[in-house]
Amino acid sequence: MSKGKVYIVGAGPGDPGLLTLRAVELLRTADVIFYDYLCGEGFMAYRNPAAECIYIGKRGHRHHTPQEQINRMLVEANRAGKQVVRLKGGDPFVFGRGGEEAEFLADHGIAFEVVPGVTSAVAAPAYAGIPVTHRTYAASVAFVTGHRKTDGGEEEIPVPTADTLVYLMGVTHIRGIGEKLLAAGRDPATPAAVVQWGTRPTQRTVTGTIATIAEVVERERIHPPAVLVVGEVVRLREKLNWFESGRDADAATLEERWEADE
Repeated sequence: MSKGKVYIVGAGPGDPGLLTLRAVELLRTADVIFYDYLCGEGFMAYRNPAAECIYIGKRGHRHHTPQEQINRMLVEANRAGKQVVRLKGGDPFVFGRGGEEAEFLADHGIAFEVVPGVTSAVAAPAYAGIPVTHRTYAASVAFVTGHRKTDGGEEEIPVPTADTLVYLMGVTHIRGIGEKLLAAGRDPATPAAVVQWGTRPTQRTVTGTIATIAEVVERERIHPPAVLVVGEVVRLREKLNWFESGRDADAATLEERWEADE
């Protein structure tokens, strides 16, 4: 690790076993680690014991530390001669604002390295038994943000034309997403699934259709973090549900430890 760089590191979707070897290497040599909401005890087990760990995460719409302050903290730590790791859930460049942080570092003459992580857009469906592409059902997939404001303050919810749509950060606006999908001409009977806490011991998945999934989510009290998957590939879950059907009964104990740490 070079003290002249800031390392923007993807931690993956939640299961510490999905950390990359490069991520582990950097955590073990960091002087300071700025970490997000989804990067708790399971990830910190790999850190340098002497490292300063600073929580700067956000949960839903509640931001623990404003983005502008995060940007400044990265620059200040680097200029203080520290080995800096910015640990972000999922992949830094998939709706993780890693691109914005990298821009700020570049604008201030700070060298940086981006370490990709396993994105929840792929991992959460996979752990739910849903392949986002399949030779029979889906030749294309689109990753979509579930909340985006227009200049006028209205919610902008894109509807790409891909066979499979994966909405991140969309549970809060799931009714609006369903309405947009129907308005765009999607069949109301198209299968849909929501995966909560994907890859974690307490992962939960609910299924329905475009027309019914919002009601299912509300009835089952599904809340963020969760991923919405829309498309024919959801039909494969009944056959391919390997994780939830085979996990250990006492696995929730680890989840409780992670939650306490966060």
